[in-house]
Amino acid sequence: MNGTTAATGGSPSCRFAHYFVVCGVDTETGLEPDDGAGEGFEQSPIRRSFKSKVLVHYPENTDRNPFNKDAVNMLCLPRGLSFRTQADSLDPQFHSFTIASDDGTRSYGFVHTFFEEVTNPQIITAMQTLYQMHHVEHHSSSSVSSPSSSASSSASTPSTSSMDSLASSLEESDAESLTSGVSGCLGCVGSFDAARDTLYVSKALCIITPLPFLQASRQFLAQLHQAVTSQTAPPLPLESYVYNILYEVPLPPPGRSLRFHGVQGPIVCQRPGPGELPLGEYPLGDVFSLLGVDNMVKLLTCALLETQVLLYSKDYQRLMMVAEGITTLLFPFQWQHIYLPIISTPLHHLLDAPVPFLMGIQRRDGAQRSSLHLPHEANLCFVDIDNHCVEAPEDIPLFPDQTELIQELSEVLLSFGLPPRGGMTAKTTTSSTSPRLSSLVLEDLMEDRRNGNLGGEELAVLERLQALARRCGGEKASEGGKTLEHVLEEEKEELKAAKLNVQLREVFALRFAAMFGRYEDFIVNSAMDLDSWLSNREGTCSFDKGSFLSVQPATHLHFLSRFLETSMFSSFIDGKVISRWVDREPLQQLFDSRMERERLYDISDEESRKRPYRKCTTLFESAQAIERRLLKSDHTAIHPHLLDMRIGQGRHHPGYFPKLQADVLAQAYKYSSRVKASRRTEPRRITASEHTGSDIEPKQKPNFTRRTIRQSKLLNPSPEVVSQTHREFVDGLLRECRLKTKRMLMERIGKECVELGQGEANITGLQENTLIHGLCDLLERTWGHGLQIKQGKCAIWSHLLHYQAAQEKMEAPVDVAGSNCLDQRLSEDGSLLQRGSLIQDMRFIQTMRDDLSEVGQARAWIHLALEKKMLSQHLKELLTNQELLRQLYKPHAFLLCEEEREQFLYHLLSLNTVDYLCFTRTFTSISIPYRVVIIPMKKLSIAMATVNPWVCVSGELGDSGVRQIPKNSQEIFFQCKNLGRLSTLQLGVQENSGLLAKCLIDCVVVYNEITGHTYRFPCGRWLGKGVGDGSLERVLIGQLVSPGAEEEAGKWSGTPPELASPSQSVRTVLGSLGGRSRMHSAEVQEDLREAANNLVKHFHKPEQERGNLTVLLCGEGGLVLALEKFLLHGFRSNRLFQRNVFVWDFVEKAVVSLETNDQMGDLQGSTLPKGPPCDSLCRYVHAINTSPRNIGKEGKFQLFVCLGIRDRLLSQWFPLLAECPLTARTYEDGALLRDRAALHSLCRILHTLNDFSITLEAALVKGVEL
Repeated sequence: MNGTTAATGGSPSCRFAHYFVVCGVDTETGLEPDDGAGEGFEQSPIRRSFKSKVLVHYPENTDRNPFNKDAVNMLCLPRGLSFRTQADSLDPQFHSFTIASDDGTRSYGFVHTFFEEVTNPQIITAMQTLYQMHHVEHHSSSSVSSPSSSASSSASTPSTSSMDSLASSLEESDAESLTSGVSGCLGCVGSFDAARDTLYVSKALCIITPLPFLQASRQFLAQLHQAVTSQTAPPLPLESYVYNILYEVPLPPPGRSLRFHGVQGPIVCQRPGPGELPLGEYPLGDVFSLLGVDNMVKLLTCALLETQVLLYSKDYQRLMMVAEGITTLLFPFQWQHIYLPIISTPLHHLLDAPVPFLMGIQRRDGAQRSSLHLPHEANLCFVDIDNHCVEAPEDIPLFPDQTELIQELSEVLLSFGLPPRGGMTAKTTTSSTSPRLSSLVLEDLMEDRRNGNLGGEELAVLERLQALARRCGGEKASEGGKTLEHVLEEEKEELKAAKLNVQLREVFALRFAAMFGRYEDFIVNSAMDLDSWLSNREGTCSFDKGSFLSVQPATHLHFLSRFLETSMFSSFIDGKVISRWVDREPLQQLFDSRMERERLYDISDEESRKRPYRKCTTLFESAQAIERRLLKSDHTAIHPHLLDMRIGQGRHHPGYFPKLQADVLAQAYKYSSRVKASRRTEPRRITASEHTGSDIEPKQKPNFTRRTIRQSKLLNPSPEVVSQTHREFVDGLLRECRLKTKRMLMERIGKECVELGQGEANITGLQENTLIHGLCDLLERTWGHGLQIKQGKCAIWSHLLHYQAAQEKMEAPVDVAGSNCLDQRLSEDGSLLQRGSLIQDMRFIQTMRDDLSEVGQARAWIHLALEKKMLSQHLKELLTNQELLRQLYKPHAFLLCEEEREQFLYHLLSLNTVDYLCFTRTFTSISIPYRVVIIPMKKLSIAMATVNPWVCVSGELGDSGVRQIPKNSQEIFFQCKNLGRLSTLQLGVQENSGLLAKCLIDCVVVYNEITGHTYRFPCGRWLGKGVGDGSLERVLIGQLVSPGAEEEAGKWSGTPPELASPSQSVRTVLGSLGGRSRMHSAEVQEDLREAANNLVKHFHKPEQERGNLTVLLCGEGGLVLALEKFLLHGFRSNRLFQRNVFVWDFVEKAVVSLETNDQMGDLQGSTLPKGPPCDSLCRYVHAINTSPRNIGKEGKFQLFVCLGIRDRLLSQWFPLLAECPLTARTYEDGALLRDRAALHSLCRILHTLNDFSITLEAALVKGVEL
């Protein structure tokens, strides 16, 4: 039964192949040296590279995929022409490449390179002459100690003229002397003698296809070459087979396989269906065998995070195989940056590219990695394929569930007999020859057997024919052919590789489905139409990253937070957003359809953080679909046939690829009307969805995609285009800097709004670290662009080291003259310190830790400069040394573009408007010098002479311990482990200081001598016995002010300060009778609700976003002050408590009355409730009063509130205080404590805080054991 598909002769996009290309030596122009190959003339000419040309290509052009002659020539023969003699290996080689047109459409090229005997006498003579010149030059340079100028000039001659004219330009006497000089070198490696040796030159056969049909293309080219080398002519002229593959073989329909005929036998290709993964024939099994599972997961992680990936191998096909393997595993995401798996020497300038890339470089014989000039390696993943090594950047996070993923991948590999550790030598890319069967009858029978069309008798006949072929010598491969057993074995291996491919890809596809299965729930659709979305795209947030990360497992956050910032994820989300108005991309459509299946395993947000690893369950079904198509062809293309050719064309010359008849192949011939494919099975109607399968030819990228440099421009090595390319790199860096700084500002300002209660949480500390990491990466790539002199792996640190050396050389004579005093003044005076802080910051970074690499030191310096708000200023100072810049950088470097450099620094300057603690919170184990200054009230500053105070500074990471202030001093300098962001400060005097040791403290200021941060701890109260509340120790709450003078704090900072200790003015208002009468109950209750609400919001934020809890409890506007206002409201008089009014006096008296039950005769017959609340109240008050710390009455009440809220007792104590008879005498009738509704509201508010687990700083509860 036969079925047909639509004719495809007039539609190039539906053809199997777009172009057939032949590259080699152009006998008309002769030999031209390849100046860009990077080879020296010390090499023998037989080992040098020469320029190749595209000899022919058919058709001339196609509408959707114009032919790029220079790019195809470079990719077919990346090293140019290679010459060999009969003494060298002449095995054919196979490699592939990918090429993209200007509209983004990607095509695949498959190249079969073989060596053809040179018959042109001019080329042979030119090679003979070159070798003779080389031999004389080499002999003279080795025998003479210093080379002569004449030798140098003769060595440079071949690089500037065509080699085919050398023979005629030499005089006969010179030729004779050269000939006599090489007579003793016959048989040497790289030698050539035209009379003795046969000269061969490389020639490449290539077909370019719209889809990666690797196996089918490889077989077709191998069969074509075998027909050329065979002593017997092929059944038809070669034009028939080339014409057939170009115009008569269609693409197989989605979900079907297609059989077409090469020169020697049938070839089968297949195409996945609409529900399957896109076509990917590059053997992942070989890739995993080379690198190992661990290295492959590491490499994929680097690709997902868009680091620069550089592949390194002697074999071009290995470069392509690893590159395509990685990009195939990225599904459903797509690589968005430079993708050149094979770059030749003239394109090595692209290693300067300051953007993510995935590129491959061929390793030259005997070359080491150190011979490569890599401008920036801080964010480079270097893959040495031949040595099975992957060097990832330092701070690459683990892939989510990496251990379980590696285990599952290992099990899949072991099931196919491959070791998961890697290190195996993969199959060589020597192009295999196709089977040469005994007859066409046997060939057809084999095809019928594969398709299941033979019965029992036919199978028996086939087996007898196979045995006959073996007895007749079929086991010996004649003319490069293979036996039937070898054919079946190769088919079996091909099927095995295809099944392994799809199973490995399914494992990774399920991983992405598990990670992003609910991504649609976090997409933000804010635009009304496509035009408005496109016009506001840069300022639009299309994905709620914070909410998405909040429901992910904690172990996944480091990877996911960085992946969400990549271009490939942004492009994926953009595609989803615009699918509201246009058709979805095929890959996204396929991924979304798979998500429907994954929703069967959907779980809640809470459970998703602890979800177990789930293995892929569709491995068998995916492999079965591939096997079914490969074992049984669905369609058969029309056979090659005779064409109308002129007599004498297509004549067979063994060993030589003929000159094809151009008029026959240049365009579709009249036979294109016969194009059809026959089916051996039941006909089936192809639905529209199948024709829009996920692996269809890529469509033109819409105008919303990110701007990238066209590949045609990247592959053009001309100086003008190279200059334009680097100019586009410069513009791209400036644009990226603008977007990154804008994003950092918007996210940081958003966080400040949250801290002020003006918005919802939208960023975590992890996301902030990710943005700063992206800034470090941007600076490294910027400083690496055009760098030609580098120390170590890090470009920006290398520049800093050169600048440091230059500055120290300039300052050396000054130091000899005695500038140590100046250096000392610089360290004491803040303004002068900032003038030389770039070098001082470098010196601190160099000495702060011994285990920091160059990359780590550079990032530490950037973090420190950003925290000090000096990043733009430091970099501007670094770039002032123009002489150093010109010495380190090439002319096209970004740092030598003055206008763009100034704009770049301007964007970085905008980051000074917000506060960062990125250095303090990242490098937590280093030692930091601090300076503490006690500032008394100006009128009473003389009292400090009688006080000998001590301080203890506490922060997020610990405390400094008690530090005694030197006598007759108001400041102390000490060094201790990084305390993080400072929160509290304990200030006290010794117990035995006496009654005269008292002072009124305005505030305490703490300076971080490294970051320049200033923390102000307001006090405004007395310290000492017999004054105020008699406190000898106070716990002060700090606020961060910006670097610089204290009075300028408001001008420096764009971030509002945190709540500080209650000021003196607040305390004065609270402590006076007039103040109490002026407090309105509504204001007091509002302050109380606000303080409690701030605590509730604190605990509902993600843990990374929470601020300082101590500030919310004890700071200005905190819970302690709000409760103090509540208890002071409505006081009747102060006669009971002498002159000063302190809430703690009332609490003490109330507890005493509860214990004695007959205080002043008022409690007799009282019905006060007895029980645990009353007992706990008395016990806590006694514990606070008996504490060894003398923290005064205000400090005791603060401790009372903190302990009560921590232990969930405060809501039980206030009713006891309200019901105490002492309250009626102490408070007026309108007091809040006597108002049942107000008291009930207070208890309800305090009760809501019982839901949270409150941990107090050690400074607050020191000395109290409860």
